Amino acid sequence: MNELAIYDMDRTVTRTGTYTPFLFHAASRLFPWRLLAAPAVPFVMAAYAAKAIDRRRLKEINQCLLLGGAVPRAKLAPVTESFADLILKTNVLPGALRQIAEDKAAGRRLVLATASYRFYVEPIAERLGFDDVIATGSIMGLDDIIHAKIDGENNYGPAKLRLIEAWMDKEGIDRTDTRIRFYSDHVSDAPVLEWADEPFAVNASPKLRRLADRRSWPSLDWSA
Repeated sequence: MNELAIYDMDRTVTRTGTYTPFLFHAASRLFPWRLLAAPAVPFVMAAYAAKAIDRRRLKEINQCLLLGGAVPRAKLAPVTESFADLILKTNVLPGALRQIAEDKAAGRRLVLATASYRFYVEPIAERLGFDDVIATGSIMGLDDIIHAKIDGENNYGPAKLRLIEAWMDKEGIDRTDTRIRFYSDHVSDAPVLEWADEPFAVNASPKLRRLADRRSWPSLDWSA
């Protein structure tokens, strides 16, 4: 039987979210003049909170504000690498490192499934020892330019389960012959938690904690 260990990233493996910190990290090194647009970021987030825009549009607008509408992948590569180094140094929870090592030692295939963008998640996943990444994609031009537009679905909520299942189908992994454990901090991942054979509520948000109590899912604290 195949065994998968699927991890959410932000606030599950990491202490904090990574998307906005990445934008500021990249802007400060590549386009420092774009930091003049930083005061607009809270207003975009307020528009999302007010349900005037969805999460997909929130991410696209903030990327456009701080990185511009299109950036060559080669230009972004050094800052994605330096950001991954920073995440490993300052933002990974100790318990996550222990669990990743345990799952790897047990022979499980390690998958990082996150709503964050693939272009900066892949270097983080590589440093952590993950085998595969399922993340939000960016529209890529023929000239290898990353655009501030999401390609396909934002890997969040019910879409995360659809993208995991699509990845499994592409990889030829039979669900009926696979035991899956899934780790997440947030109730938005409830569809995947319900689907997994071994769901774990990690550093759980209040809503997820209540759901985990009702479902008798194990709760883990990786901060120690």
